[in-house]
Amino acid sequence: MTTPALPLRGTWTALVTPFSDSGDVDFDALDRLVDDQIAGGVNVLVPCGTTGESPTLSHVEHDSVVARTVERSAGRVPVVAGAGSNSTREAARLVRSAADSGAAGVLVVCPYYNRPSDRMLFAHFASLAGESALPIVLYNVPGRTGVNLRPETVARLAAEFDNVVAVKEAAGSVDQVARIRELSEIPILSGDDALTLPMTTVGATGVISVASNVIPGRVSAVIDAALSGETATAARLNSALLPLFRALFCEPNPVPVKAALALLGKGNGRVRRPLLAALPETTERLRALLVALDEFPA
Repeated sequence: MTTPALPLRGTWTALVTPFSDSGDVDFDALDRLVDDQIAGGVNVLVPCGTTGESPTLSHVEHDSVVARTVERSAGRVPVVAGAGSNSTREAARLVRSAADSGAAGVLVVCPYYNRPSDRMLFAHFASLAGESALPIVLYNVPGRTGVNLRPETVARLAAEFDNVVAVKEAAGSVDQVARIRELSEIPILSGDDALTLPMTTVGATGVISVASNVIPGRVSAVIDAALSGETATAARLNSALLPLFRALFCEPNPVPVKAALALLGKGNGRVRRPLLAALPETTERLRALLVALDEFPA
């Protein structure tokens, strides 16, 4: 199977990891999710990131989810595997495993908890980029990691390493996206569904989306319109989806998105502890929004 080329734009789905009622990874449900995403028109699949509950997956599970996603996608769309860790050695192992599985690239989050400085962040990503030719997407999410990957560091990494090919920017700052664009031509992917449209106006080329797990076609339509210069259409479509985008983060991700999938008959809502299932009021809020969007099957 040939690995498809990696488009550094469009809609990438940050896949949830389905769990069975017994708590194991549900690979049959993962297959269905992959097929649903591809049918919905997304451009890239991203397993084992934040939304995929990677901190709760064993090493074997992590590698198996990536391999199964690559296998099921069967060359229809590229797979960019989550390969982040707060240990550079472990992140390197994940990068090697992703390459062995046939992934088209890796998404590497800033090391979390140990809070490396700017020079340490550079050294971390430089080590990974120097060890493997696999395309690397930097992932900046300070709310999760406790550190901000500064635009200057992003620009330096992009300038020095050809395989640092994009950055997922989830600092919640349109200004930070604009600053990255001032310093570098590196493609920027929004890490926040609610901010994607304004981010495209200052240089973002797409989104790594949580919401596209639930509404892949609608998220893709917003991004396609925005990138095609159809600003009025993009704004209209995006405005209709904003309440759902916000609701999907009313509890820790991926609790609400798994609840939304369960409402649509595409999962059981199960997450792994320390996360817990969605509150009843969250489920009802999501139900109302999905009804308003006419997302329930007839």
